[in-house]
Amino acid sequence: MIKINSELLQKLMHKARQSARGRINHNFHDGPDDPLQRMLNSMQPGTYLQPHKHESPDKREVFMALTGKFVVIQFNDDGNITDHMILDPKNNEYAVEVAARTYHTIICLEPDSIIYELKDGPYDPADDKNFAPWAPKEGEAECDGYLLSLLEQLKIPMNK
Repeated sequence: MIKINSELLQKLMHKARQSARGRINHNFHDGPDDPLQRMLNSMQPGTYLQPHKHESPDKREVFMALTGKFVVIQFNDDGNITDHMILDPKNNEYAVEVAARTYHTIICLEPDSIIYELKDGPYDPADDKNFAPWAPKEGEAECDGYLLSLLEQLKIPMNK
């Protein structure tokens, strides 16, 4: 039995605070060949996940907020926002499923936020993500500005 409890969440929050990337994941799946990838992602505000989609092979993704607050954003192929949802368990907004072949990103809006993620497997880093060519790559100087511009478009504040 896999147990998700306060002790595990506190441990992951601490690790994410210490991480240079501002996030850490904790896998539950047996390995990359598992047909259902399951993990916790603990994040801090300011961490950047480059918009991407899962195609060839096509994969769906489900995000469920356990603690904190996130916004999941979908884009068209030109980088325009087409939809979004704020995940906030305190406001009864818990989860979203992103269809395969859909550009998306997640932005952490509050400290110590943890999301439970489910994704079709298997995982192969060579073809898992197709990164959006119109968004900065992780680590580039433009990441912070791009992240803030997305939040400004949606009129969403971030609590650091």
